[in-house]
Amino acid sequence: MSVVTDQVSRLDAEIDRISATPFLLAEAGGQQAEGEDATEHIRENEYRVASEELSSPRAKKLLRIFRSLSTSTSSSSQPLLPAWQVKDLLLQTDLVGFSEVSSGYAAKASHGHYESELEWLVLGKATVQTYGLILNTFLDQIVPLSEDMWYWDQVLSSYTYSGLYTVQLSPLRVWAWTKDIYRDSRLRFRQFQASSNQTEHIRESLSERWQQFYSIVRGSIHERSLINVRNKVFSPVALSRRQARSNLKQLRKLRAMTASGMGLLLDEGLSFGVGDDDSNKSDFAADSADHEWKGVVERSVALMDMVLRDVSTLSHSISDFEEKVFAGVEDDPELSAQADPADRTSMLARRLVDLLEVQLPSHVAVNQKLVRQYGRPSRLVRYWLPGLALFLSSSTILRVLVNRKADIINWMQDLGNTAKDFWFNWVIEPVRKIIGTIRHDENSEIAIMSRDSLKADRDSLERMVVEFAKDKPDLAVGASSLTETQLEDIRLKVKEGDVTPVLKAYERDLRNPFVGAIRGDLVRALLIQVQKTKVDLEVAMSGIDSLLKSQELVFGMIGLTPGVLVTITTFSYLKSVSGGRKGMRRSQRGARSIRVLRSIDRILSEAVPTQNNLLSYKDHGLLVCEVHVLRNLVHGLLPGEVERDFLEDLEDLVSLKAISIQQRALDRIRWTYSRWLNH
Repeated sequence: MSVVTDQVSRLDAEIDRISATPFLLAEAGGQQAEGEDATEHIRENEYRVASEELSSPRAKKLLRIFRSLSTSTSSSSQPLLPAWQVKDLLLQTDLVGFSEVSSGYAAKASHGHYESELEWLVLGKATVQTYGLILNTFLDQIVPLSEDMWYWDQVLSSYTYSGLYTVQLSPLRVWAWTKDIYRDSRLRFRQFQASSNQTEHIRESLSERWQQFYSIVRGSIHERSLINVRNKVFSPVALSRRQARSNLKQLRKLRAMTASGMGLLLDEGLSFGVGDDDSNKSDFAADSADHEWKGVVERSVALMDMVLRDVSTLSHSISDFEEKVFAGVEDDPELSAQADPADRTSMLARRLVDLLEVQLPSHVAVNQKLVRQYGRPSRLVRYWLPGLALFLSSSTILRVLVNRKADIINWMQDLGNTAKDFWFNWVIEPVRKIIGTIRHDENSEIAIMSRDSLKADRDSLERMVVEFAKDKPDLAVGASSLTETQLEDIRLKVKEGDVTPVLKAYERDLRNPFVGAIRGDLVRALLIQVQKTKVDLEVAMSGIDSLLKSQELVFGMIGLTPGVLVTITTFSYLKSVSGGRKGMRRSQRGARSIRVLRSIDRILSEAVPTQNNLLSYKDHGLLVCEVHVLRNLVHGLLPGEVERDFLEDLEDLVSLKAISIQQRALDRIRWTYSRWLNH
């Protein structure tokens, strides 16, 4: 949806409101019983006449065309029909050729009042569709002009861009200069041949003819150089900047003229009084009101005709263009001819067909010609230099590719293998380990020592201490032998880290270390203490091992994080590259929306208000274009309910109200929706 489609939908609804007349009630006469409901707005005899007239084949055909031209029957997002379809529907009404044959008058005379009213409603619908098509055409022409104007602004912004533009344009200038020399030389040569004697011309040798031709060409070049002596004062870059400045001026004039034409149609076209409260009016309040809307349709068609004829004439000023349009509508021969009321529909239908078939395509062709003349150069002109460089270096590039074919293949294979190994080793494998940890898979547990290492060393220490106590019971319990109870007590103490019997022997042998070493108790005590130290170390390692196992999931997530981050970054980059310019990112669209709001503020601030404190036609047209761009940019940035509020505020901004009201609407948009636009 756009501003134009909203306007067309409102006007179409106004035509539907006007069509709430007896002949449409009569269409449903077969389903309604005559009585109080049927006679609330219409007398019973009129209801019967309307039912009879609307039961004819032509009336049914007109009703079908009426529905086909309605926006409610078309797509909600595209209520406008194409021009060819509107023209075909108009031709199907058989109104275009009524006044071209004498039998047309008799055919028209046979039509009843309600059928004639139906013809007017069909033409009203067709006028609304044509009105929307013209506004859409103007809108599609104004918006792209900003890019061309930006191009010339960039060329004029620095001498670097101006020099680049000069290089881009040099082949065209050389070609134009060559054609001028060729035409002038050809004309001079023909004049020389006509003035010379035929006999002398036959006697001349080929070399003399070439000398004559060469002298003619040299004279043409010299004369052309004298003609262009003024241009020699300026450098090629200065000439290019002057041309760019002239093109920019013409584009601004074209944009202003098109915006003025659009504003004329928006403000003056099809002014049915949309939004007026007619709830207290009867459908048959006055015949004058019924005829008034028909006059609005006729004047609007004349207005569209005059606007299309002169909107692309850049020699006119905007004020002259507007005055000429109004004067043309006032002096329109078809409006002032006081034609037969029965023939007005035929004249209007022919004029609508002419607008769709001749005037609108002609305007589009003229506008495209002006854009090609004053717009930015074609892609061939802008990119011939890099294209030529690429063409000249293509053989070298191809030779390098062929010579390094094997290396390139190896690089590609290495790149593929690296990506594959990274995926499996840094993404898949950590994920598998995390899943195993969650499922308490024994193979996935983190460990820094063997599972049964501590148990084996502790049992070995227990046996060593018990055997030592059996051999030295006096050191263990101070007796000559040990009972089972005493042995069990020693085992329990060893499990708790108590090796007192060994330490006592160790202390005793330290008094006489050489004797103890020879006897063997000191060495044995030392070895048992070494085993005890080993067990203590393994107990400490077991605590660390338990801590690692308790944080195994955390370590797994940390190990997975680098691979996931690299993968997400890579896929995001590839997505942005592959997406290209299919859609701007939200931040870019928000930034552009802010710039459009700035343009709207400039339009409202610099506008010269009319006597009624309203925007001029040109400023209103420019405002509608900027609002159209803003509406397309913001679509999707705002939540559903907020976007509906935004559209209401845009409606206040673009509606034909006082400039102060529009300025307040702009301020409201700025502070209300800045949260989403600046995001």
